[in-house]
Amino acid sequence: MLEVLAVLSVSAAAGMRIALPLLMIGLLYGDSLWSQVPLLARISPPLVLGVLVSWSLFEIFASKHRAGQRFQQTIAVLCSPIVGTIMGMAVAKTTIPSTWLIWLLGITGGLLALVLQLVQTGWFYRLKRVPLWILFAQDFLCVALVFFAFDAPRQGGLIALLLLWLAIRSSKDWHHWYRRRGRASDRSPSGRQPQEPD
Repeated sequence: MLEVLAVLSVSAAAGMRIALPLLMIGLLYGDSLWSQVPLLARISPPLVLGVLVSWSLFEIFASKHRAGQRFQQTIAVLCSPIVGTIMGMAVAKTTIPSTWLIWLLGITGGLLALVLQLVQTGWFYRLKRVPLWILFAQDFLCVALVFFAFDAPRQGGLIALLLLWLAIRSSKDWHHWYRRRGRASDRSPSGRQPQEPD
């Protein structure tokens, strides 16, 4: 059970940032764990480290500006299921011998990362401007979830499940919001949707 919670924790981190959690694994837990990461284990460690450091810095700084957010989230939506899967598999490999179970947990982690990233993207386009403190909180939570995955998997897994619950609630809110906008546009004489206030 703890292994599942650890996978959920590290996959939730991948649902917030792409390179930062992979970099944290390499820096904090060394080559012994990094060698368990699929795909990355086949690439030269200095090259992987250089790419992850560069992309992590881009994630941290670009996410604080709207133009950077738009580009970063486009890449993140495409890459988050892949990163969530390989990170989930890497964590599962440390304690689980069964190959099919490692793949199952990896795919589950990839889906969780994708759902969380889609929710973030949806809020970005709905709010137009995400408060800066939320972006810093994402950076902190991403790093914390990596720590929790290895040192406190129960707490990390519970946080990941809480984030999933919030994502499900958000999807319901969006559904009602879009339905209200659709009814409002039908009532509008011009047929155009009303603009949201800035």
